[in-house]
Amino acid sequence: MTYEDIATFAQQGGTLFFMTAFLAGLLYALQPRKKAEFDRAARMPLDGDDD
Repeated sequence: MTYEDIATFAQQGGTLFFMTAFLAGLLYALQPRKKAEFDRAARMPLDGDDD
């Protein structure tokens, strides 16, 4: 196995890993049941206590 073989495998493996991680995060963020939680999190900076 040459350096080029190892480098190609690492590049393809890394691409697949990060693509899978990105798609998993995207699917998590776009779940309809998470909408209320994300809306509440988006309003948190505006709901702060004014002392």
